Amino acid sequence: MSDPLRPRASLRTAVVWEVLRDALDRRVKAAAPAGGVLDVLDTGGGSGKFAVPLAALGHRVTVVDPSPNALFALERRAAEAGVAERVRGVQGDASGLFDVVERGSYDVVLCHGVLEYVDDPAQGVRNVIEALRPAGTLSLLAAGQGGAVLARALAGHFTEARQALADPAGHWGAGDPVPRRFTAGRLSELVEAAGLEVGSVHGVRVFADLVPGVLLDAEPGAREALAQLEAAAAALPAFHSVATQLHVLAERG
Repeated sequence: MSDPLRPRASLRTAVVWEVLRDALDRRVKAAAPAGGVLDVLDTGGGSGKFAVPLAALGHRVTVVDPSPNALFALERRAAEAGVAERVRGVQGDASGLFDVVERGSYDVVLCHGVLEYVDDPAQGVRNVIEALRPAGTLSLLAAGQGGAVLARALAGHFTEARQALADPAGHWGAGDPVPRRFTAGRLSELVEAAGLEVGSVHGVRVFADLVPGVLLDAEPGAREALAQLEAAAAALPAFHSVATQLHVLAERG
């Protein structure tokens, strides 16, 4: 049976959601906050695909996003889910994070799909970590360089695949909408340099972006089987190098 609190597009988000939910459960048990409620900051959280399910678990979530349209959609989604009182949206970005939120005020910080676009990823990581309380947890999700190489090659764009492989930023050309991609090692280095300990690294969308949708729709049980395959491969380092995204969970020592 599917989890009603799991974010939408579960094939693409299930691995991150399961890791994050386990981390939240551990944080609640370790910190024993009043009523088991954590303060969560979702930087670049957009329309709330993680924020609203987290609020549905009972946590207080602040979403910082530069897009007014995304924040409007967040407000509507939170209201429809009946969690509007636990979700707050503010306009801002990672570089000016402390213009809109307080330092050291959050038990958990999500930084999903942000580092690809900031001018200085190292400073971006330091900023979001400064928002954490002393025993806080960071959930970091960013585009994987190897996944882009594989995707361009399978699409027949071999020159672009080679460019993405050779470019330190994993950029495949002028038409690439993503300015920067990462390896698992690079993300871990950024987190550790900012003072956190990496707890786990997972590959996200290892297979999901490569399997034709018609196959999933035509074969009974194919979608669930693919989700199970993604979950089984996610923690294996061999698959990190071909994942579309990489997820790092880190905590203070």
